[in-house]
Amino acid sequence: MSQAQRSLSRRDFLKLAGIGLGSLAFRPLRDPLFPDRLQVSRLAKFPQADALGRNCTADTSLQYGGTIAVHVRPDLNSGIVRNAYRDEVFPWIRELTAERLDYNNPNQRWVETPEGFIRSAQLQPCRNSPNVPLTSMPEGVNGFWAEVTVPYVDLLMENAQPVSGWMRDHAAFGLQPRLYYHQVMWVDQVRSLDSATVQYRLNERYGNPGDLFWADAAAFRPLTPDDIAPIHPEVDPATKKIVVDKTYQQLSCFEDEREVYYCRVSTGIQEGATPLGDHKIWRKLISVRMGANTVAASYDLPGIGWTTLFVGDGVAIHAATSHNDFGAVRSHGCVNCRPEDAKWIFRWTLPSVGLETGEVSTDWLDPTSTHIFVEQQQY
Repeated sequence: MSQAQRSLSRRDFLKLAGIGLGSLAFRPLRDPLFPDRLQVSRLAKFPQADALGRNCTADTSLQYGGTIAVHVRPDLNSGIVRNAYRDEVFPWIRELTAERLDYNNPNQRWVETPEGFIRSAQLQPCRNSPNVPLTSMPEGVNGFWAEVTVPYVDLLMENAQPVSGWMRDHAAFGLQPRLYYHQVMWVDQVRSLDSATVQYRLNERYGNPGDLFWADAAAFRPLTPDDIAPIHPEVDPATKKIVVDKTYQQLSCFEDEREVYYCRVSTGIQEGATPLGDHKIWRKLISVRMGANTVAASYDLPGIGWTTLFVGDGVAIHAATSHNDFGAVRSHGCVNCRPEDAKWIFRWTLPSVGLETGEVSTDWLDPTSTHIFVEQQQY
């Protein structure tokens, strides 16, 4: 098979999106995790607003239910209108600074909603942008990468028993498993349940212990070559470097001494979790499942997008959808970024990644691999 046959252009995807014939016909099945639920999952109804915010506090703390307070004013000492539950979505009217500073918290930003005010760290910024789904697998490929473009989408597990830690946790707490805005997964099958329902089968091409899912295809936008096109490829690779400042929780991209990109980040909470020093990128993945089970950290997260690994034990710059607390330490050791920031860094750094594989590995001896300097101010 030629490279031309294997590669899909943006135009190819647009053409395929208009095909009207489904690839397979399936009778509705029962969800193994929730036997009383048919395997037909429609997209949720979200508020009608251009900008939205999702309660993301339950993403890594399922046992606490993920409730957050809606306040009368942007002030922790103000009255509480009500408590909002896991994954509730609010119209995002504007972001503003707290009326009264909370000196125990470096993040003083709040979001105004129609019901009141919520701390911005607790709301994932998102939009509701459903897609026209592909109704069959594109010819000549065994799958494609797709990004979630709605606040969340429910997942229907194909395997009889959950395998991964995050799915076992959802089963234990009786919670519906979901993917969230900007998460990226590998799609390896397409099916039509009826004339109105197309589903993608979701896999994790890298790091999947065995779980497979079906979800409403309208929630996903297939990635195109434009999504991974290198940024400033004409620049000498030797002049590119990243500086991560742990003191101020910020990241800067430089070409020679010129700063070309800046963003706020969240590094490791524990001392030394994000190692200081001169590092080099050794692996990049469009999406990967991340997990650890140690004394210092226990977590298991699917669909981590735009992952740029620079320390051998798994420390990476990557997209984070489980919080909006950038500018404060928050992670287990990785450098958390807003998804749009992580994607820009992914495209700008070297080595570059192809859309077909979605992954590339190199080593310290690669002269083109981008250096990442992790620093901390000394006083």
